Amino acid sequence: MGRRLGHVAMALLGALLFGTAGLAVGSWYGGRGAVPLSPEAARSAAGELLSGVEPIGSMIERGYRYGVFLAPDDVGGSRVEFQYGDGLDCTLSEQVRRAAETRGWRELRPVPGTACDGWRAERDGLTVTLTHTRYASRLSITQSAPGGFRAATITGTLLAAAAGAALFWVVVRSRRPVPLVVGTLVTVGLFPPAVVTWTDLAVHRLAEPVWPVWRGFVPVLVPLWLVLLLIGVIVFARRRDPAVPAPRRSRPVMPADQ
Repeated sequence: MGRRLGHVAMALLGALLFGTAGLAVGSWYGGRGAVPLSPEAARSAAGELLSGVEPIGSMIERGYRYGVFLAPDDVGGSRVEFQYGDGLDCTLSEQVRRAAETRGWRELRPVPGTACDGWRAERDGLTVTLTHTRYASRLSITQSAPGGFRAATITGTLLAAAAGAALFWVVVRSRRPVPLVVGTLVTVGLFPPAVVTWTDLAVHRLAEPVWPVWRGFVPVLVPLWLVLLLIGVIVFARRRDPAVPAPRRSRPVMPADQ
């Protein structure tokens, strides 16, 4: 019973690690092909949602995640931010909500904040998000995800999770040195990026693609992989070397018949 539970636990671990990788790859694939962000369209959207309110500053940022600049047609590839007022102004939330409802913006939903809640809305390939900090109110505008974004994300997650569960189930049942070493290397390689991915999900959720972080972790983990691989080769060689006798069990000596 205990061994079977161990097999199930390893299968779940494989599903989690591979499923996270599939989540990242699927969301990256589904996020391709977004309409490149136009600064003029961003300024027009800001003026429509906050009519009569002039920003005190604006900034255009190119998307940069995990050491990689994103392409212009990737979701999150660029962003325009407008700052309003010298401090926090929660009245802007109500103005954005009313303007979005009356002017045909879709997917209108609140954005929880520490000082006061903001709002997020989508239209014409743009996603507009109003947030408030302790010191300022910001309107951020970026591309909306393409139509197949969620389908690609879910499909990638489910397929990779099923493959990971099956692979780990086979490895743990084989109980051979080489598959176990390979399973250890895969676990060590996927666990840190999985933690980073789920940390990002806790903050951003699926508002933007969960960009793969594996490439950033590969150089860091290569020395550890090499050490584990060397240990695995040594263990495997010792088990296959006939010069190393296996320990023999002693048997009790039966007394001779008198």
